[in-house]
Amino acid sequence: MQKRNSFSLVESIAPTLPGVEVSTSWGQPSLKVRGKMCVCLASHSSAEPDSLVVMTDFAQRDLLLDEEPERYYITKNFVDYPCVLVRLGRVDREILQDLIVGACQFVGSMVKVTARQPVARARVLRGRR
Repeated sequence: MQKRNSFSLVESIAPTLPGVEVSTSWGQPSLKVRGKMCVCLASHSSAEPDSLVVMTDFAQRDLLLDEEPERYYITKNFVDYPCVLVRLGRVDREILQDLIVGACQFVGSMVKVTARQPVARARVLRGRR
């Protein structure tokens, strides 16, 4: 495990993932899938310094929080969002890559569903005429 990590390590993983771009979210560096944030440096004052916001489903978040509270945490500000906060200084590259891949897949699956909804709705509306 590294003593300290930075977003440059996160950025170095991005090119290995299809459809992932380095961008910004809330004024902080982030990774996005089809324009939707999947990983970013935490900017909210409730987050500890050098924390990463990683999108994930609530069940996975609960599992991470239960198993490794020294590495993962959540604050009141983030509790209603499908994400977990990660202390960057407590993850190595392998764990970080797994987190990023999972976050990008999670967000990518939500983007696909959202992208299909207008088409389905248009078909329903056409069928009513």
